[in-house]
Amino acid sequence: MANSSAILQLSVIVLCVLCRAGVLHAQKVGYIASDAIRSRWPEMQQAEQRIQSMVDDWKREAAEQQKAIDQLDAEIKKNRLIWTLEERQQKEAELVRLKEERQRFLKQKFEPGGEYDQQSQAILRPVEEKLFAAVQEVAANEGFDIVLDKSTQVIPYVNPKYDLTVKVMKKLNITADDLEKELAKAIEEDPRNKAERQKQSPPTLRRRSRTTGEKAPDAPAEEIPR
Repeated sequence: MANSSAILQLSVIVLCVLCRAGVLHAQKVGYIASDAIRSRWPEMQQAEQRIQSMVDDWKREAAEQQKAIDQLDAEIKKNRLIWTLEERQQKEAELVRLKEERQRFLKQKFEPGGEYDQQSQAILRPVEEKLFAAVQEVAANEGFDIVLDKSTQVIPYVNPKYDLTVKVMKKLNITADDLEKELAKAIEEDPRNKAERQKQSPPTLRRRSRTTGEKAPDAPAEEIPR
């Protein structure tokens, strides 16, 4: 909670500074929700499945290594008293070797900068580049200078009419009819958009209706020719 609060406060400060500097007034800013795009994009789902399959294989291998360690450890405890000193030392040395091998395996695969990070980057990079290219194309077509990602940073408030998520999805051939309807409703119901529509709508002139008992104005007297 403390980290979220600090991030929110920092975001507000940054937005205030940008406003004072005139940056946000001079440039058109939009945003996307990259999580929503990724969750519906088949190419991204396939890439993530490849990564998960790779991780599952490593976990199975690590589980087999742990099983061999547990079996040897149980064997040593069971036969400790009946083995010779040399036999016990050999088994204990083998146990140490198995544990070290497993630790090296896990470190090689999962430490920062290890095989997991390298393989994930190699698999995701082409897909991410497609996403970035689609965002840039939509931003250029719609006249936006800056596009933020609300999935990775805190945005206290933004008018939904600047949400480019659905347009990016369409560019990537992602089905998003339901999101398009939700976005249209959010734009319609946003208080600022309602106020703007009211300002733009011309005032309607209402004719004054006669009250009961009010006399109609007398018609001008017709001049009789002589």
